[in-house]
Amino acid sequence: MRATFGEVFSGRRVLLTGHTGFKGSWLSRWLLDLGANVIGYALEPDTTPSLFADLELGRSMDSRIGDVRDAERIAALVTDFRPEVVFHLAAQPLVRRSYAEPSYTFETNVMGTVNVLEAVRGREDCLAVVNVTTDKVYANRETGEPFNEEFPLGGRDPYSASKAASEIVTASYRDSFFSVQRSAAVATARAGNVIGGGDWAEDRLVPDCVRALLNGAAVIVRNPASVRPWQHVLESLSGYLHLASALLSNRSLAGPFNFGPDPEAARTAGEVVERFVSAWDEGSWHTPDLGEHLHEAAQLRLDISKAEQVLGWRPVWGFDETVERTAAWYRAYSTGEDAAGLVEADLDAYVAAARAMAAPWA
Repeated sequence: MRATFGEVFSGRRVLLTGHTGFKGSWLSRWLLDLGANVIGYALEPDTTPSLFADLELGRSMDSRIGDVRDAERIAALVTDFRPEVVFHLAAQPLVRRSYAEPSYTFETNVMGTVNVLEAVRGREDCLAVVNVTTDKVYANRETGEPFNEEFPLGGRDPYSASKAASEIVTASYRDSFFSVQRSAAVATARAGNVIGGGDWAEDRLVPDCVRALLNGAAVIVRNPASVRPWQHVLESLSGYLHLASALLSNRSLAGPFNFGPDPEAARTAGEVVERFVSAWDEGSWHTPDLGEHLHEAAQLRLDISKAEQVLGWRPVWGFDETVERTAAWYRAYSTGEDAAGLVEADLDAYVAAARAMAAPWA
């Protein structure tokens, strides 16, 4: 066990929605390593391969398959399990899919949040809730200005709008129902564009790179000039865990937090692909003429000064190391190396690097 986060998760009952997804699988693995009693609630993995399946998490945690839109089932689960900490990750997480399925996206991302908060409302045994949203919750005017937590919420595409609505729902519940002392401290976490081994989703930059390179094809990059706050999945997860551990000791910290790289470390999609292909040591990429295509923001940067000043949280790995480690993970996996061993190696390296820089959670 890596003794981190003040060992506050050891023996804790933790509910994790969305545990079968990319982030959820990494977070499940880390929470189990921290000694938490974890119950997961999510749909079946929707990709093949699946990191959840590769890590055999269904054997090492209580995994419940269900839809976050099912309010009665979530309420029953909370009543039976009595979680002390809740990480709400279950979502429809893809921008382009949200254009194809807007109703499903809003139902999942908005009413799913309502259902989770309703389930824990009034329960004195639940101490902390972290609702994971996204860096895309801000009303983006495409100026390149880093967004801080006071910036207006918005969203042009259904995914971004649904996540902004999830933030508004959370703030309303926090003010209306979770402001008294004997209630959960409720926060939201807005992370950057996350990459790392084990993501196989459609229409995401790194998985698309991997599929193309494994097939000997050129990587197709839709918007190479788009700027995003790229970060390794462990960066966002360390933020979520550190925030939850802080809420357990100080409920006044309830509220929104950004977790991303330094704003000046944001990079274009083209730079990510160029570095990834270079680390893979073969392959090429190009941008086809897409003609008319769905809108995606050209500029997105996060201001992380609140997380730095209030929580003492800082990113650990820089851009080059993040991309190189991600490429190395997929390269090793493609040659038959075990996903569990690769995840453990990245966790070990990340915690060691955090300790070397005296990160407060490490």
